[in-house]
Amino acid sequence: MLEPLRQGLPPLNLSAASDAASCALPARYEAVRDARQFTRKTLEQWALGDRFDDVCLVVSELVTNALRHALPPGAPRQPAHEPPVRLHLMRWTERLVCAVRDPSDDSPVTRDSDDFSAESGRGLFLVDSFSDSWGWHPMAGALSGKVVWALFRLPHHTGTGGRGPGV
Repeated sequence: MLEPLRQGLPPLNLSAASDAASCALPARYEAVRDARQFTRKTLEQWALGDRFDDVCLVVSELVTNALRHALPPGAPRQPAHEPPVRLHLMRWTERLVCAVRDPSDDSPVTRDSDDFSAESGRGLFLVDSFSDSWGWHPMAGALSGKVVWALFRLPHHTGTGGRGPGV
């Protein structure tokens, strides 16, 4: 799953991640709330609770986009045997990556809009505004779909934090 993240990210040694956690999210909009709760718990365990607001906003937008735009038309919006969306959080000493995997091969599309009062269409603008960088990559190997990721730079500190859930 993490192989596509090697492309396009600033140089990272993925095997040297100090912490990693992931959760499966079903094809229903309540999954956005579940993703926020998972993110809060994970960041608190990693002593990164002070970054929750920015990271949570980005996670919410990435998961919402996956549910809204990446699922096939008519996909059931209830729990499925194999949840179609997965949230991954990975932390290095000075970086945090949030990655959302979904089943679509279509690239994310940023909308050019001057209407900042619109209630939708600003998700990737917010991801770009609140993260240090973001991008996407098609899945590699037998897995289909894509991964959309956002990177946050962290201040260097000596605490190691605990292992996150779902490792």
